[in-house]
Amino acid sequence: MSMFVVTGTGTGVGKTAVTAAIAALARHEGKRVAVLKPAQTGVAPGEPGDLAEVVRLAGEVTTRELRRYPDPLSPEAAARRSGQPVLSPAEIAAAATELDHTHDLVLIEGAGGLLVRYGPDGSTLADVAWALGTVLLLVAEPGLGTLNATALTAEVATVRGLHVSGVVIGSWPAEPDLAMLSNVADLPVAAGAPLLGALPEGVGGLERAEFLERARAGLSPWFGGDFDSERFEKSASSRT
Repeated sequence: MSMFVVTGTGTGVGKTAVTAAIAALARHEGKRVAVLKPAQTGVAPGEPGDLAEVVRLAGEVTTRELRRYPDPLSPEAAARRSGQPVLSPAEIAAAATELDHTHDLVLIEGAGGLLVRYGPDGSTLADVAWALGTVLLLVAEPGLGTLNATALTAEVATVRGLHVSGVVIGSWPAEPDLAMLSNVADLPVAAGAPLLGALPEGVGGLERAEFLERARAGLSPWFGGDFDSERFEKSASSRT
């Protein structure tokens, strides 16, 4: 795939770190990479947002932000409070398609989860993925409650005619608890898709060279990494 949508089971699950990790590996392979953030919320004008973090971690990739809303709310609610125009799936899809013409890989990072609203018409990231005909990469938490959130997201995606290519654990702690260890085997079942990686907790705070190495270890060969889901699952299972 030359383009796919990165979504999550909620806010703060590690979407930006996963997006940066995929971008870093692709860039290391010499690919032209673009990252599109349709709506950045909770960041004031002039302040660094998620795209600045992607560039810091992955290097010189093309970035594009379509709207910035200062309030830490859904794009629809933040647009309403700020008086700025809302985003439509057509506008987002057009920007992604334009980037696709000049890049080998385009990553579209959503805000929050799959059904967070962009406008009063109920449009969401799911509509963007459908308009583009591209696949979803689901970023999930490892702990208690993640199976339900992952299953709900995957089921909604399927009902809407979308394909979840895989699930990545966005923040895997050094000392996982019993629920986390058990969820390693159950997350792919909940997602109906393979486990394509697990990034270590705090990876976003690393310098670029070390981040690249952690990205390689934490992401599947599907992204150019070395992550072995079977070995990871066996390791987790042996600790329960």
